[in-house]
Amino acid sequence: MFNKNIKLVFAGILVALSVWQFSEGNIGNGIFLILLMAIPIFLYYRNELILLAFFELRKQNFDGAKKWLLKITNPEKALVKKQQGYYNYMQGLMVSQTNLNQSEKFFKKAIELGLNMDVDLAIAKLNLAGIALSRRRKIEATNLLAEVKKLDKQGMLKEQMTMMKEQLKRI
Repeated sequence: MFNKNIKLVFAGILVALSVWQFSEGNIGNGIFLILLMAIPIFLYYRNELILLAFFELRKQNFDGAKKWLLKITNPEKALVKKQQGYYNYMQGLMVSQTNLNQSEKFFKKAIELGLNMDVDLAIAKLNLAGIALSRRRKIEATNLLAEVKKLDKQGMLKEQMTMMKEQLKRI
């Protein structure tokens, strides 16, 4: 909702107010303001609109997630680099149902910008492997599946990987 710089300015104002409260002898108010400062700093690193879109995705509500993502008008200026990666990752998930060309661009951009969790990176690469497989690019799909195998430490994507390997054998 707010630009990333506005969040930092707000956190700075809260720090200044807490220092003022400490100097006035109001220790409780100063501690409360420092704790309150954690909210804009948390939202600086975890954008609230992306969090809401993730909650909608967990409920399999793609329309709701798309609604939240559309509220981010300029992701290059409004989001930190990792948040831009997750923005592109979720856009790729949304578009993968309808347009493979566009979803491939989103997933490649998300991998380029970086994702925090290995599972998310593995899912993005697995989707790219599926796109490469549908376009009969066997070498690229094989390389991506090998990377997914390294990233998937819990074995959550094992079933999808075996299905893709079976499809690779048919090509």
